[in-house]
Amino acid sequence: MSSVVQGFTKSLAMTVLSEIGDKTFFAAAILAMRHPRKLVLSGCLSALIVMTILSALVGWAAPNLISRKWTHHITTFLFFGFGLWSLWDGFKDEGEAEELAEVEAKLNADWKTNTGTTKENSKDGDKIKKQKRPFLSQFFSPILLKAFSITFFGEWGDKSQLATIGLAADENPFGVVLGGILGQTLCTIAAVLGGKSLAAQISEKIVALSGGVLFIVFGIQSFLSTVDS
Repeated sequence: MSSVVQGFTKSLAMTVLSEIGDKTFFAAAILAMRHPRKLVLSGCLSALIVMTILSALVGWAAPNLISRKWTHHITTFLFFGFGLWSLWDGFKDEGEAEELAEVEAKLNADWKTNTGTTKENSKDGDKIKKQKRPFLSQFFSPILLKAFSITFFGEWGDKSQLATIGLAADENPFGVVLGGILGQTLCTIAAVLGGKSLAAQISEKIVALSGGVLFIVFGIQSFLSTVDS
């Protein structure tokens, strides 16, 4: 198993390049414009930390279910696959603001629906409404839960989650978790503090190409380690 430092470095670089310009990054930026930043940051970051730990646990357990040789081959394949996928996204001619506009439109529709529902409710029904609130929302802020759920389910099955699983299967899982959490923290803080203005200035093409190159480098390194062994 590789060192903690190597797992940390790879995970940090991969997370930053995967999350900047991602849908969850844009969602955090837009939510922070409409709700208290502390609640949005807490919700988004806690979801990403939980997702990182779960992904690393799956990657750590994989060699116990499948031989380490096969998990290494699968990880190498994933790195090359994600690298080509990211490069394809970077070379496509679609507008760079398309994903931001898509996320904003979805959140706008949700926000208008919630606002209209709130206006229709009378003050007399507040107690009944409070009693009918979901169990978790009675203890946590609905805004925090909203930020958590949007981020968690937005990351589920995403390229960055699968890459984290593969990385944890091939590298030191503790280093992968630390690097992933630090990377998620940096990206989420940037999104929440920078807001839509920062998100709009990010070149998705450059980020995608940089991430693609990084994944290809990881794939080559993983392949060469197989040849050497």
